[in-house]
Amino acid sequence: MDDIRVLLVDDHRAVLEGFVARIENEPGVAVAGTAVNGVEALEKAKILKPDVVLMDISMPVLNGIETTKLFSQNHPETKILILTMHDNREYIQKVMESGASGYILKDVSLEEMINAIKTVNDGASYFCQSSSKALFDMVKESRKSENKKNILSQRETTVLALVAKGLSSKKIAQQLDISVRTVETHRQNIKHKLNVSSTAEMVDYALRNKLT
Repeated sequence: MDDIRVLLVDDHRAVLEGFVARIENEPGVAVAGTAVNGVEALEKAKILKPDVVLMDISMPVLNGIETTKLFSQNHPETKILILTMHDNREYIQKVMESGASGYILKDVSLEEMINAIKTVNDGASYFCQSSSKALFDMVKESRKSENKKNILSQRETTVLALVAKGLSSKKIAQQLDISVRTVETHRQNIKHKLNVSSTAEMVDYALRNKLT
């Protein structure tokens, strides 16, 4: 069975050399080459045809996220494994949207790094433990938000959307042909169901859930 050909991409030469030293003697894995930014990685991929690209996110010229998108378009057969110091939801979400197959931190063990490379090469996804937790939290919050949206009645959703547009209770009442008291009741019910206490929080919720 042929070795998995890996292209290492990082803008710090010392980091690249360290990763080369870590994995070049591992059975089943071969370092095909290195690159210091996304543009160079794409150029080298044309020649080296790596199976897996192990790539940093924060790089000059072309960052890891944009590079991954271009790899997905131009080298769809190549799997991208993001290797980074950043462990936050924003990065992980962008990585998932860009088409990468996995996300690991630079301080993972050599064993986990090799396992991640082999996993994505086989066509599966790989996320290290801390990023998996962040993903789980994202899904949980998304479901919680969706559940909140579902518990609002259609009329309450309409009232909330109008509140978010800046309409007063009086104007909402006129637009919906209901009494101001009814609008106020809807507003109180919305606050209770969403577990918020102010109009600002209602507006924030409406904007985040694209109700306007």
